[in-house]
Amino acid sequence: MTEDHGLPTGSDLDTTVPHSARIWNYWLGGKDNFKADQEAGDEVMAHIPDIPVGAKSERTFLKRVVSFLVEDAGLRQFLDVGTGLPTADNTHEVAQSLDPRCRVVYIDNDPLVMAHARALLSSTPEGACDYVEADLREPETILEAARQTLDFSRPIGLMLLGVVNHLMDDDVAYGSVARLVQAMPAGSYLVLTHSTAEIHGEPMLRVMRETTERGGTPIRARTKVELERFFDGLDLLEPGVVTCSRWRPDPESDEPEVYLFGGVGRIS
Repeated sequence: MTEDHGLPTGSDLDTTVPHSARIWNYWLGGKDNFKADQEAGDEVMAHIPDIPVGAKSERTFLKRVVSFLVEDAGLRQFLDVGTGLPTADNTHEVAQSLDPRCRVVYIDNDPLVMAHARALLSSTPEGACDYVEADLREPETILEAARQTLDFSRPIGLMLLGVVNHLMDDDVAYGSVARLVQAMPAGSYLVLTHSTAEIHGEPMLRVMRETTERGGTPIRARTKVELERFFDGLDLLEPGVVTCSRWRPDPESDEPEVYLFGGVGRIS
């Protein structure tokens, strides 16, 4: 990228090291990325050419799930952890397009992402959006901040899209998610997506290693069985944990299977 990117600049922004959120933005066709991000993204695509398809498929998954939660499940509150850089059809945009009273709290541990979110993501007057810099490894911090905007006596959609795969330690990953789920009111839903190697096999594991070696955010794959464990004790909605493109797709959809698994579970 040259001068047309929308990211802030300054001494705290290292554009020579690839950043997972900016690589994702690049795959989605955004402009908020730099040469290092593009090179890292291109290197991944050299091994897995359809990687941008998976990024876009997760975005359409988000849109379908949020629409379901608002229209069918009656939710009006969302806690979105691991926000990433803003792009089209963000959680609050989808929710508030269906009911402008929806309230959303975005969480990310990257100050760059948070600065960008605050600048670009605005709520409807009837609803609310808040942006909190916090880490999934610190669920109590997240919950304390979320309570400033969300009513924990009413159901909440807990969105964990493409963030748990950055927690390399299983105990930390399962423990952090379980603590957030435990705090959710009855009738809430857990929505989770995660990278997997079950579609592409060794090439996916290889690009994960190479991305980490380039200085990017560490990332790991988990299997379908490992992902189902995050939904232990919940009512896992049909069709269960599946590739994102296969979770209740539009009838006319012809999306292929992608490297991201997703699932939705109701918290009782």
